Amino acid sequence: MTDPMSEPGTHDADALATLHRLRGSIDNIDAALVYLLAERFRATKQVGVLKAEHGMPASDPAREEQQLARLRALAVDADLDPEFAQKWFSFVVAEVIRHHVEAAEER
Repeated sequence: MTDPMSEPGTHDADALATLHRLRGSIDNIDAALVYLLAERFRATKQVGVLKAEHGMPASDPAREEQQLARLRALAVDADLDPEFAQKWFSFVVAEVIRHHVEAAEER
């Protein structure tokens, strides 16, 4: 006699319900991330305008290095791969610097 728990399809309804619940959570997290990124870029846009108005450079390597070290430590604390956190941060900073350069060029 076979174990009904090992037969294909036995837990399909439960698995699908769990899958939908998990995907709903992922969708909510993705939405929150988008809104948080938008808020971050609104703040960095203000920084770019301020820098442009006062002739400051678009990039601040010392600040970026401090933030990178801080985010890598946060990633470790959050059980997130610090290399992934660094890649994300580098991508975001490159976009921020691009915005700051544009703000300076508009002045």
